[in-house]
Amino acid sequence: MSGNINPYKNSDQTKRQQVEKMFDTISGEYDGLNRVISFGIDVKWRKKVVKLVGDTKPQRVLDVATGTGDLAINLVKTGAKEIIGLDISAGMLNVGKAKIKQKGLDAQIEMVQGDSENLPFEDHHFDAITVAFGIRNFETLEKGLAEILRVLKPGGIFVILETSVPTKTPFKQGYNLYSRRILPLIGRVFSKDRDAYAYLSESASVFPYGERLNNILRKIGFTNVEDHPQTFGVATIYTASK
Repeated sequence: MSGNINPYKNSDQTKRQQVEKMFDTISGEYDGLNRVISFGIDVKWRKKVVKLVGDTKPQRVLDVATGTGDLAINLVKTGAKEIIGLDISAGMLNVGKAKIKQKGLDAQIEMVQGDSENLPFEDHHFDAITVAFGIRNFETLEKGLAEILRVLKPGGIFVILETSVPTKTPFKQGYNLYSRRILPLIGRVFSKDRDAYAYLSESASVFPYGERLNNILRKIGFTNVEDHPQTFGVATIYTASK
């Protein structure tokens, strides 16, 4: 799969193991650095995802690669009775659980440690499934997407929020400068794991986006696939159904 790179190039571990280790290491600093790196615009993007999901009136929602639970927490606004946030990293989940408890949302959100490519749920279980900034961390993209399709109900909605690369001047040049030079520098200065933010930058730059990702989703079996570029194309929201 093109765009499948690993966080630690000299490691003998699988990508899955490396991603788990990386996010465990940076879990305590992730939220703060994420706001700085994205200039806070990611909050606006997540609100758009919540509206898309909320318009379908879901009862059961799964947030894959939930991390520290930002999107899962926002998904409470959809009115869903069951919201599950799943992530491979125990460290990220622990941060998320603390946030959920602080907000008094324990009864509405369940955080589960699990592998996105081997989801511990029955077929056709969820009305809506989301992934925010997580699919490029899948070890095998197609396998993860196939699992999501399996547990999504017929007629359900699948929404992806992921980084993409602007195609128009001068946004393309500005993005390349920021992602290749500035973002890794921020990571080196403020993060315990210097490789982590270099990986996040590099993986974002090579991951398929736009029509390339649309075609992968269609190949897996999703229907009504659309992409909606955000903020000059630095991120894209994808919608699909089953």
